[in-house]
Amino acid sequence: MLITDSQLIREIKDGRVECYAELINRYERRILAFILHMLKSYHMEDMAEDLAQETFYKAFRSLQSFRDAEASFSTWLYTIARNTVLSELRKSRNSEVYLEDSKQQPARISVDRLPEQELLRIERVHLVRQAINKLPEKQRTALVLREYEQLDYKEIAVILDSTVSSVKSLLFRARHSIKQQLEPYMLDASFDEAEGMG
Repeated sequence: MLITDSQLIREIKDGRVECYAELINRYERRILAFILHMLKSYHMEDMAEDLAQETFYKAFRSLQSFRDAEASFSTWLYTIARNTVLSELRKSRNSEVYLEDSKQQPARISVDRLPEQELLRIERVHLVRQAINKLPEKQRTALVLREYEQLDYKEIAVILDSTVSSVKSLLFRARHSIKQQLEPYMLDASFDEAEGMG
């Protein structure tokens, strides 16, 4: 029988601190992925593991004040992770510096070994990631939480300290921005396909 997060938290609050390892196991990969997404546009991915550990440490230290009636543990944890990353970005003063991801060269792949469809898929993934990284921080965070972490609007609103309608607006603007950034590539692809038909 699976023990819920709330049950584990009650056990931890009652002195069974070893139960915290189970909470870490449940959320470690998702929190790390979330932090990586936040750091990517600043090219600070190498700090992700440290910030994930710091997130879990802060959560453990504050666990006594956590009330699951106000938010789920995962929502609370994502909020701590976001605040930890933003704090680090402010400390390192890299939040004002924007390095364009397009200057980075994608990893070398042997073109002759990959079929054309796979090459196109790899290029599309690269373009989408580039577009996401160019979004403002709140839009990018909302999009990552919704599309990659599959959180609902209410959970995202709590994490961003915002309203559900603001989250929907952020997501709309993020998707619109990505669509605009990718539109030239989609037109080129349609043109190339049409030319190939002749």
